[in-house]
Amino acid sequence: MRVLYSICLFTLLIVQLSAQQGLERIIVEKYYVSDESDKAVDGDGGELPVNSVTYRVFVDMLPDYIFQAAYGTPGHDLIIGTSTRFFNNEDRGGRHPTYSRSQAENNTVMLDSWLSVGAGLRDHTGILKSRDNGVDNMVNADGVLQNTAPQAGIPLTQQDGIIPGLNEPVTVVGFFDTDLSVLDDANDGPIPSIIKTSDGAWSSLNGSVGPDPDENIVLIGQFTTDGILQLELNLQIRNQTTFVVENYVARNPVNDEILFEGLIHIDSLNYESAIKEVALSDDKVTLFPNPTSGDLTITLDRDVVLSGENDRYTLRSMDGSVLAGGNLTGYNTPVDIHHLTPGVYVLFLELGHVYIYTDKVVVTR
Repeated sequence: MRVLYSICLFTLLIVQLSAQQGLERIIVEKYYVSDESDKAVDGDGGELPVNSVTYRVFVDMLPDYIFQAAYGTPGHDLIIGTSTRFFNNEDRGGRHPTYSRSQAENNTVMLDSWLSVGAGLRDHTGILKSRDNGVDNMVNADGVLQNTAPQAGIPLTQQDGIIPGLNEPVTVVGFFDTDLSVLDDANDGPIPSIIKTSDGAWSSLNGSVGPDPDENIVLIGQFTTDGILQLELNLQIRNQTTFVVENYVARNPVNDEILFEGLIHIDSLNYESAIKEVALSDDKVTLFPNPTSGDLTITLDRDVVLSGENDRYTLRSMDGSVLAGGNLTGYNTPVDIHHLTPGVYVLFLELGHVYIYTDKVVVTR
């Protein structure tokens, strides 16, 4: 499997002539917010907590570009995580949106969590709700997915973000089967639920383009959770005129890699993002040891300018709760977190009232 990954993905890298800028933005759309009526169909669809948010992740490229892969490599982890669980529809759910339109009209199939390279369901392309003209909108047979919560923007009853269209299949390479088990048709996985790889990808071997060639927006994933969604992605796209391959990474670019900070995203219904500005690179901050059993030291590079009493650290749980915090004591700040239970936490550094760095801390025992 690892050999296949190398053949399928990295042979695409040999045409890198120069670093271009074909990636315009990453769009994380709040597609739907569940309510009590949606929860009432648990018997068919599986456990769907009230106020679960369905997020759709789109890649917006310049015209004449194709999406090739979302990947993780050594030094560039790919992370998709939630502080609780991802919702997986137990009726027709799967790791990719291969269910039919008629199946999607039953219970909560449309809210399933999956990976994609364009499809929103079988023979249909996923698009932003704002780009949907509302013609031939799906009607849910169970009378659910009717919520008009303003946090999710346009209701699915008006524009469902689905249009007829053929799409490339998803090719998964490098992942162990267990890596993606949190997207299977069950809702009894670990908390927090995390997909993480430094040697895997989901890809479109022929390349995927958006249904509107001028906008060129491709849906690459959908995730439903009542917790905090954490994304850290690395993407490969290609210019179809020059055949130049471009690789965008969330952190620490090397060689021709392009740093794109929009590849990191933390979101929830009530906790939009704790990151006001990400300005420090990883080589300026060291968290040691990490993973840790309780002792942690925050070490800053001597090039970092400290402002004094306004330099602080905050450690939050994945649901946004503050668990530890205080002033930085210079370039080496010890943090005692023995009281924390094993799990994944998020550290924020604030210099001069601006959050300038964020990273995850893993506590073990």
